[in-house]
Amino acid sequence: MGAYILRRLLLIIPTLLGIMIINFTLTQFVPGGPIEQILAQMEGQGDVFEGISGGGSEVIESQAGEGADASGYVGARGLPKDFIEELEREFGLDKPPLEQFLHMMGRYFRFDFGESYFRSVGVLDLVWEKMPVSITLGLWSTVIAYLVSIPLGIRKAVRDGSSFDTWTSGLIIVAYAIPGFLFAILLLVLFAGGSFWQIFPLRGLTSDNFEDLTLIGKVLDYLWHITLPVVASTISAFATLTLLTKNSFLDEIRKQYVVTARAKGLAESRVLYGHVFRNAMLIVIAGFPSVFIGIFFGGSLIIETIFSLDGLGRLGFEAAVARDYPVIFGTLFFFGLIGLVVGILSDLMYVFVDPRIDFETREG
Repeated sequence: MGAYILRRLLLIIPTLLGIMIINFTLTQFVPGGPIEQILAQMEGQGDVFEGISGGGSEVIESQAGEGADASGYVGARGLPKDFIEELEREFGLDKPPLEQFLHMMGRYFRFDFGESYFRSVGVLDLVWEKMPVSITLGLWSTVIAYLVSIPLGIRKAVRDGSSFDTWTSGLIIVAYAIPGFLFAILLLVLFAGGSFWQIFPLRGLTSDNFEDLTLIGKVLDYLWHITLPVVASTISAFATLTLLTKNSFLDEIRKQYVVTARAKGLAESRVLYGHVFRNAMLIVIAGFPSVFIGIFFGGSLIIETIFSLDGLGRLGFEAAVARDYPVIFGTLFFFGLIGLVVGILSDLMYVFVDPRIDFETREG
């Protein structure tokens, strides 16, 4: 197993490099860079993308005729060329793309992610600042999904084909079909003072007087604020986990060792949880790390925006719009590394749940 883990760890480096090369190359062809953003704002033009989308050609032609900078930056009209060159040097954009990439990766492999172009804050500091919101949504959603889906899936497997199995499957399909953002808006309208009841707060992760509350008060206030966002982000996760659990149990229940255990007179609960559970739950339990990462990254932007939560989803979106390259590439490298490590942890979970699995033998 040690050789397998070593190989997987060594594969992280070329995989990360491939991810970074693809994304860095794509940014070279995307219009509007960080300097162009700054110059457009200094000229009072708002967001630079206003000149790229509707009416963009007229804007560019007008600026070209009135002294636009030779470098092609939209919004450079009337600004000294020395000032623009100084910005390029400050951001490290005066070097060829290959040199920029090698310098960036050299820093990243030392876990030096630099500072945001527009916030003058370290990238890791920004990530740690936004992390509590995303961890809250990811962790609680994953735990609740498992706590509900596993017992429900087992019950559906035991009563396969019954009316209970039929109507719960209908509910699961409906829940899966509802978009998360639409369900979040529905929750706000119903329970956050939209048109009916004002039971839960409309925005934020904590109240304004959070620091003045007692320990129990802080816990209750935190749970009060996260209820709606967590429910909205969890609703679609039930379907996959429940059906996966049900199908895993059905496959195991029909095997010969279960028939033998029942023939020996063992109680049904002993058969299900003493024999079937370990084998049926292998894929479900071992997949916990990847499920958490999936919920952690997936769909958080919309949920965070609707509930006014300042998490990693909004950070990534704002960085992409502003072309804040240190934040974009720093978080991409950081979370890409986490995702690859989680993949290894998922394999280790398989071995922990079922020691009979041997990845080295399988590869051989």
